[in-house]
Amino acid sequence: MEVAAIGVPDEKSGEVPKLFIVKKDPSLTTEEIIAYAKQNLTGYKCPRYVEFMEELPKSNVGKILRKDLRKPA
Repeated sequence: MEVAAIGVPDEKSGEVPKLFIVKKDPSLTTEEIIAYAKQNLTGYKCPRYVEFMEELPKSNVGKILRKDLRKPA
């Protein structure tokens, strides 16, 4: 599994986490990801949004391009 996290605007909190996931297990669900995060992370670090992708945008050296994740689809 490959994951990237960014902050997205939120009216109440200012910014909340959003995860972008390339999953190996096709049965993995958004609910499972959020439940795992709630058990293992503090409240403000838990993702509010999860988006599954085929692949994450990367640079020539293999770094995840978070600026490309922020662009609307």
